[in-house]
Order: sequence, then C-alpha cells, then structure tokens
Amino acid sequence: MPVQTIERADVDTGTGVGHPWSVVIYNDDWHSFDDVVRQVQRATGCALERAEQITYEAHTRGRAIAYCGDKEKCQEVASVLREIRLQVEIDDD
Repeated sequence: MPVQTIERADVDTGTGVGHPWSVVIYNDDWHSFDDVVRQVQRATGCALERAEQITYEAHTRGRAIAYCGDKEKCQEVASVLREIRLQVEIDDD
C-alpha cells in the first residue's frame, strides 16, 4: 500500500507545531495573579481558562511557556507582556 502524503499550510495558531520560537514568562512577587492572566490573554488572544493555566504554571514552577509561534509573532507577544513589566524571554528551542 503506498504512503499518502498530505500537504498542509503552515498556519500560526500559537500551538507551536512547526515553530521553534516560544515566549516564556517568569513568576514574580510584584504582579497579582489576575493581572498576569489579563495580560497573557491580551498578548496571546487565548481564552481565560488557558491564560489561567499558563499563569498558574508560572506561579508554581517559576516559569511557563505563554506562546509558541514564528519569531515575529513571539516578539509581538513578548512586547505586550512587557507592557506591565513582566519578566519575559524569547527562546528559539
């Protein structure tokens, strides 16, 4: 039986599939949980529940991946997160 190859468009959905760049946020003692959740939502466009998961991971583990995508979009997301002075890093995994 021959192998079938399916072509798909490389669309940035923030899932990180096929994209080596990620935005990492770090826990701190200066921002409230709710402030971080709101900013993650604003920066990434994700749902409230997802923003809470990301923020909780940063709170409990010290860091969390807030977004994955192409370099330019990651820079945009990081810029929005930094508007409230969150500690953010862009990784090229």
